[in-house]
Amino acid sequence: MVRRSLQRSAKEIRPPARGSGVTLTHGPHGSGKSSHIEQVAARLNWPCLRINLDGHVTRADLIGRDMLLLRDGRQVSEFVPGLLVWALQRPMALILDEYDAGRPDVMLVLQRLLEADGRLTLLDQNQVLTPHPAFRLFATANTAGQGDGSGLYAGTQALNQAQLDRWSVVAQLDYPAPEQERAILAARVPQVPAPILTAMLNLAGLARRAQANGDLSSLLSMRSLIAWCENHALLGDVRLAFRLAFYNRCDDSERALLAEIFQRCFAEELHGDSAGSTHD
Repeated sequence: MVRRSLQRSAKEIRPPARGSGVTLTHGPHGSGKSSHIEQVAARLNWPCLRINLDGHVTRADLIGRDMLLLRDGRQVSEFVPGLLVWALQRPMALILDEYDAGRPDVMLVLQRLLEADGRLTLLDQNQVLTPHPAFRLFATANTAGQGDGSGLYAGTQALNQAQLDRWSVVAQLDYPAPEQERAILAARVPQVPAPILTAMLNLAGLARRAQANGDLSSLLSMRSLIAWCENHALLGDVRLAFRLAFYNRCDDSERALLAEIFQRCFAEELHGDSAGSTHD
């Protein structure tokens, strides 16, 4: 099932011919947006570079800047390309993570590059760069570019609609289906017994439904599920593992509901005696 999911994704993110599209992927945290691209790129033997955007990433970081360098014992001023300029001249995939957290004025650097015959103009160097035929640009975001109405993603912002219009592929990635999550978790942490894994997935489904209904503010992601499994494999205590992986970061007012969901899925109290609770 995981393999079939990767095969479907490969159709969207395969190395393009010159002039073909760029891909923006959005979805909840921990759904595997960046990992999905990395895994497909690895199977295609395709180099991949990730850049995390934030309010401190500047135009110079992406495009480049003049720097004083030492050449043959002499100090000279030389243009040093940024990561965007460096990457687009190579046969590789570039992933701009947290795209909706980047500074809007800096993101406009991408405007021309996102067009069908996308090129990049270096004004300081009087150069127009044409991307390598096997270069591919991706971006990942937690929101769809319209801003965060959930309150989950502080620091994100609404994206420029003219730039959003230039992404030829906008893919939405949600959490895998329960059977796919089971396959991923079983492969990642095989020490977790099947009955516990089933209960974990049942709890995840109920917790996500509660979050969608507004009863929980925190979302139990695939990343948190993996942490829960790893904690359980290390500690041998499913209750303590759950508290460390997810429960302790939830609001006090919501913990009673989480404890109730836990009791429903595991048939035991979350705050009972932890000694020997392996649920094997």
